[in-house]
Amino acid sequence: MLKKIDPLLNAQLLTILAEMGHGDELAIVDANFPAVTMGKRVVQISASAVATLDAVLTLLPLDDFVEAPATVMEVIGDPDAVPEIVREFQTCINNAEERTIKLDRIDRFAFYERTRSAFAVVATGETKLYGCILVKKGVIRPH
Repeated sequence: MLKKIDPLLNAQLLTILAEMGHGDELAIVDANFPAVTMGKRVVQISASAVATLDAVLTLLPLDDFVEAPATVMEVIGDPDAVPEIVREFQTCINNAEERTIKLDRIDRFAFYERTRSAFAVVATGETKLYGCILVKKGVIRPH
């Protein structure tokens, strides 16, 4: 373990976060998601998707060059519904970025396609439905 680094961020995930470049996407997905089928690189984390997102955002800046640097999956049959876990994602992202961040929503199959092209997939132990989110890496500007 390292000081000031969330213990959920294992060596494999830390390497992935460090290797990602500006504009690369990371998918954090629930236990029902076909992560191994969809992902180029897959990391297993036995925690909730929200806890995983929270840990990731301690190190990963979100892209501020795009309107919505985070994307969730729409509820099938009710695309306007906002599941509790999506509200939790929103709070987590807003807290990490210290501002309100727009969350985009796309249908299930579009989410699958984006995940296939993502830099990596983090498969969590999340059991809540629709516990999946894509985040786009931003930049860290010099001081």
